[in-house]
Amino acid sequence: MRLNLSSQIVLNKVPEAFYRPRTTVERSEITRMEKVPTDIYPKVEEAVKAIATTVVEEIKRKQKEGEYCVLGLGTGTSLTPLYEELIRMHKEEGVSFKNVVVFNAYEYFPLAKNASQSAIGQLRERFLDHVDIDKQNIFSPDGTIEQERVQEHCRLYEQRIRSFDGIDIMLLGIGRMGNIATNEPGSSLNSPSRIILIDATSREEMTRSFGGSEPVPPCSITMGVATILAARKIFLTAWGEEKAEIIQKTVEGTITDRIPATFLQTHNHVHVVCDLAAASRLTRIVHPWLVTSLKWNDKLVRSALVWLCQKTKKPILKLTNKDYNENGLSELLALYGSAYNANIKIFNDLQHTITGWPGGKPNADDTYRPERAKPFPKRIIIFSPHPDDDVISMGGTLQRLVAQGHEVHVAYETSGNIAVGDEEVSRFMLFVKGFEEIFGDKKDGAIVKKVGEIEKFVAGKKEGDLDTRDILNIKGLIRRGEARTASIYNKIPLDRVHFLDLPFYESGKIEKLPMSEKDVAIVQKLINEVKPHQIYVAGDLADPHGTHRKCTDAVLAAIDEEKKAGTEWLKECRIWMYRGAWAEWEIENIEMCVPMSPEELRAKRNSILKHQSQMESAPFLGNDERLFWQRAEDRNRGTAKLYDDLGLACYEAMEAFVEYKPL
Repeated sequence: MRLNLSSQIVLNKVPEAFYRPRTTVERSEITRMEKVPTDIYPKVEEAVKAIATTVVEEIKRKQKEGEYCVLGLGTGTSLTPLYEELIRMHKEEGVSFKNVVVFNAYEYFPLAKNASQSAIGQLRERFLDHVDIDKQNIFSPDGTIEQERVQEHCRLYEQRIRSFDGIDIMLLGIGRMGNIATNEPGSSLNSPSRIILIDATSREEMTRSFGGSEPVPPCSITMGVATILAARKIFLTAWGEEKAEIIQKTVEGTITDRIPATFLQTHNHVHVVCDLAAASRLTRIVHPWLVTSLKWNDKLVRSALVWLCQKTKKPILKLTNKDYNENGLSELLALYGSAYNANIKIFNDLQHTITGWPGGKPNADDTYRPERAKPFPKRIIIFSPHPDDDVISMGGTLQRLVAQGHEVHVAYETSGNIAVGDEEVSRFMLFVKGFEEIFGDKKDGAIVKKVGEIEKFVAGKKEGDLDTRDILNIKGLIRRGEARTASIYNKIPLDRVHFLDLPFYESGKIEKLPMSEKDVAIVQKLINEVKPHQIYVAGDLADPHGTHRKCTDAVLAAIDEEKKAGTEWLKECRIWMYRGAWAEWEIENIEMCVPMSPEELRAKRNSILKHQSQMESAPFLGNDERLFWQRAEDRNRGTAKLYDDLGLACYEAMEAFVEYKPL
């Protein structure tokens, strides 16, 4: 069963020559904007195999020479698949790590003597405890020492590294702010190992790997930039869309202390290794016409013209031959004969993405419409990772589908219980107590007793304490109630509202369990019951906590299994991907765009507001101070403005979709 199909979504759009050049000459041509050697792989598994092979070759070379192989290791989640591959090579291929010395890249500070979470603890759990490395060869900064001793401790740590003749291979992830290890923005090129304050964005990222059982400490003791750059070879890894922007700045941008990872441009033996999603903003992927001659297809032409419009600040139909020639697009003039011909082609292409009938317009010519007229009405499943993503991401489209007579089902994939604040629990307990006083059985008293237990737990709860199963169940119940209320508002019968409660989510912590075949089986059961003509699924793969990606992988795996089985209904089913509160599809990739009037946008806002627990008190709003309904409206208005700027119809707001074609 293929459980990671979301990582290959971008393969539908990127020609292989852009990420896997056949010759050295081709590589030098397409990577001309890149200041760091960058290897792009279609799958994370391929990427980590390549890195692991290099690491193991160095270990074996050192073994033959009777020397230690010194590794500097980070603990970010992007390195986990690499560690898993090294463990596999140890267990299945007999690779020995007896001659390996490890230096941990950073440690949280301050840590209590009995702290259950630490960076070295994570490293042991994910890698070191599963191979035959000698424990006396593992070194790490000490997060439990007194603050006045930290400076001397860092000096001795550097000295210990030098005593092993330095680091042979440094393995690093990259933070969204460009931090390597925990060298935050502002770190200097010659910074040594030291104590550093962790900024808010890094702390949010670390929360996932920290496990959520206790707060991330405010500081860390980290290898400095100079320490890292002294390594003989460096690998920097990145996976997923959430790292695309920072990878582009690191690889193609200027060296600046605002992005410490750019200092890697000064190193002679550094390799950035990423998947296609993380590479999606590199010039050779997003604007390949700037670096090489192309075999043009409709997607590339649309992408190039949208880019040209944004650069010249002109709508499509006002672009001239001169605009094409001055911006490296003369090939298109040769292909189409004139700017006018190319402009009309792409204008019509974009115009055909706009539809007020997302389920297809009955009794209409659907030649140039994104959806089929038949069958009508359609059976539709909207998969929502959390109990509010449906209305945040596609609330206007959802209301259109219902109003136009389709059989709309909504499947809430997870309970969303960890995103409910404790004050919501207290509020509902007050309601339950009042209800029991008015209507309850005074003799029994079981409900009042349970409420008392819950109130006592919430009152005594400390920051970082995990919720009990009772509390999690109540929080899940709160979100179910809100989802049902929003569904009723959107005129969806409650027998078409499905709560899947996928098992991977129920860890009780921010860090989730791995998505498995159990999750897929639950999705498969539903889609076989409904036999949909349309499926809507989250394409928001850069969400900060990874839940959307796992939910999407479960749906795509279920569809993949049905395709293997030759399921008849799947042949008539189209899968549309939406995006959520964090980002919108690039306009050149949009295949269906549903406009909204001011009244429809207001109705969408109202359905989002039914999710009261996710308003001001929602714990995962991040650094963006806008509430979810504000983010959604700004995003939808922004999409409408892009269409308007290109000279197309002007709407109040628009929701965008990309079709997923099963691989």
